[in-house]
Amino acid sequence: MNAHIILDDAIRKIPDFPKPGILFYDITGILVNPPVFRECIDRMVELYKDERVDAIAAIESRGFVFAAPFAERLGIPLILIRKKGKLPGKTYGCKYNLEYGTAELEVHQADVKAGERILVMDDLIATGGTLNAARNVLEQGGASVVGFFGVVGLPFLNFQSVLGTIPVQTLIEYHGE
Repeated sequence: MNAHIILDDAIRKIPDFPKPGILFYDITGILVNPPVFRECIDRMVELYKDERVDAIAAIESRGFVFAAPFAERLGIPLILIRKKGKLPGKTYGCKYNLEYGTAELEVHQADVKAGERILVMDDLIATGGTLNAARNVLEQGGASVVGFFGVVGLPFLNFQSVLGTIPVQTLIEYHGE
């Protein structure tokens, strides 16, 4: 069976969550299946092993789950991007709009180095707003975002229009219901 089918089978599709009309793509089915999770990390390493990436920046919280083993395998730092108020010390922050309100992301200033080439990672890329806010906090520290990665991509929500020309990679994409 090919890797795409195995990954698709592991992702739970939950209709009307978190509200009516939304089809939720739940990656927890990947996490409870070690061979599928390993396959995801292997494919991520294969995608980026020849790229010049100085660090991985992962978005709270499911992005952490995929980014930690990936960063360890590549031997590069993992930078945590968290919701406002969860990091001690000096931070860079960015407010952004959600479909149902606003949110704010932060990163430790000490973790972002000027001139670093950073890959930003999350479990799922939908509208691109969260990834764009992550880019903003990293750029405040003088870093350069060289790519965006998501295990799942929903290009029908037009994330590329928000993320611009920075390359986006996913392991699987869904194009609507």
